[in-house]
Amino acid sequence: MTVHGGLLRLSTQGDGDIVDLTDGVRRVVQQSEADRGVVTVFVTGSTAAVTTMEYEPGGVRDLQATLERLVARAGDYEHNRLNHDTNAHAHLRAAIVGPSESIPFAGGRLALGTWQQVVLLDFDDRPRERTVSVNVVS
Repeated sequence: MTVHGGLLRLSTQGDGDIVDLTDGVRRVVQQSEADRGVVTVFVTGSTAAVTTMEYEPGGVRDLQATLERLVARAGDYEHNRLNHDTNAHAHLRAAIVGPSESIPFAGGRLALGTWQQVVLLDFDDRPRERTVSVNVVS
């Protein structure tokens, strides 16, 4: 078993910003020179998440609206009260979606569907610098 790692560093706008990571993940897989295996994409931080979706304007807005309905920004949250904070919704959304995805690859190509991309979701209530770990296991 061989492991190759890479980091993606990016600036986000926060407030539900969704960023396509697919090209960066592909680059790390290509740099590994592995033919087949699994790539894991993990974001550091408790107010961001990683998932896959059809990354297009309508899909992005629909996901943002759905998450707002599920975990509203304006709410009576213990986290905000206890910590004099304003981002409890961000922690909850990130916990629901999760910090990572594992994607198989073969022939050096990610096994994603035609309209499927790997995305970072930043739920915090301010812009952030994010680090995403990409680990290729072959």
